[in-house]
Amino acid sequence: MNNPLPFAHFRVIELASVLAGPQVGQFFAELGAEVLKIESPAGDVTRTWKTSDETAATPGAEASSVSAYFSASNWGKRSLVLDLTTAAGQTELRRLVASADIVLASYKPGDAEKLRADYATLSQENPRLLYGHLTGYGPDNARAGYDAVLQAEAGFMFLNAAGSGQPAQKMPVAMVDLLAAHQLKEGLLTALFQRERTGRGALVQVSLLDSALASLANQAATYLVTGHDPQPLGSGHPSIVPYGTVYRAANGRQLVLAVGSDGQFRQLCAALSRPDLATDARFATNAARVAHRAALESMLTEAIAAVDGDALLVDLERRAVPAGAVRSVGEALRQPSAAAMLLPVVGAGPAGLRTVAFCSSQWPEVVELSAPPALGTANTTSSGTVSAGTAETMGGVGDVPTLVPG
Repeated sequence: MNNPLPFAHFRVIELASVLAGPQVGQFFAELGAEVLKIESPAGDVTRTWKTSDETAATPGAEASSVSAYFSASNWGKRSLVLDLTTAAGQTELRRLVASADIVLASYKPGDAEKLRADYATLSQENPRLLYGHLTGYGPDNARAGYDAVLQAEAGFMFLNAAGSGQPAQKMPVAMVDLLAAHQLKEGLLTALFQRERTGRGALVQVSLLDSALASLANQAATYLVTGHDPQPLGSGHPSIVPYGTVYRAANGRQLVLAVGSDGQFRQLCAALSRPDLATDARFATNAARVAHRAALESMLTEAIAAVDGDALLVDLERRAVPAGAVRSVGEALRQPSAAAMLLPVVGAGPAGLRTVAFCSSQWPEVVELSAPPALGTANTTSSGTVSAGTAETMGGVGDVPTLVPG
């Protein structure tokens, strides 16, 4: 191939489980790396995390090795069952790491050392090794990290409530895990850039807590600048109106607006045949609209309820007013614009979702990626793996508590 994938020459050893670490593993797999996922005989716990729809649709699905949750982060990998609580397992890991570029781990602080799977130990076998370590609260805190708990502790659930005094609410995906995965990718790519200059590997540590706090963005800045704690506004925006609030049109269509300028607001008013709102002193500027949020949103709710939502969205797009329909996950993935983000179906298996959302003229997009592996598919007698017979007698790396974000 004239333009190989960027990491075609890379080898990644994935000791991580659940979502954050495996997301990083699939990222590298999509860009050409060989990713070997090390699992206990029981496998990554997400293999058992099935929705009621999955088990109802597939009789006996409890015994299946691949769940939708596991499938979300494990495309393009091979699975190797290995017991790191034994000397033989640790020796095999060191042998594998000697030719690896990256190790991904999500052990609680202190657990990797017990398994001799820590950076200090493994880098002796490979000084060029990049070791990405995810923890819940940092390298000095042995507390396990769970996404839902971190969403609560970092302020996200409080801010995600429907309004002041309403119950705090978790986001429907493991957002803190995903934020930590992005932080780890950035850290590893930075370490790779440094390694190209120095020839030395590095330990890259990322905690779920730091990743969550770093992502509070304007909400954190509001508190740090003003000293006032930001309050929940449902899906509204604290400093832009109308922005994010859900409106229901006459035909039942739910839609949101993202009006960031006074010019856009004037166009919105014209589309709703309410030019008077644009000249009303309470709403003429964004600062005024923020101050009179409740009054404006009440008027917009009434105006939008009187029109066809689909026709309004077409008109708003013509007027360059940011707006969109509220879609279900299925509706979003069925949109023509989403097609490029779906991994091609392999054989009779399901489609998958890409984790890589960027492209470049300097390398191709992966056109086919192996499906999420069944447990232990790499446990053969071929070079570089452990024999299946040996694997059957192994205990689990999961016997030692690891970071398991929920």
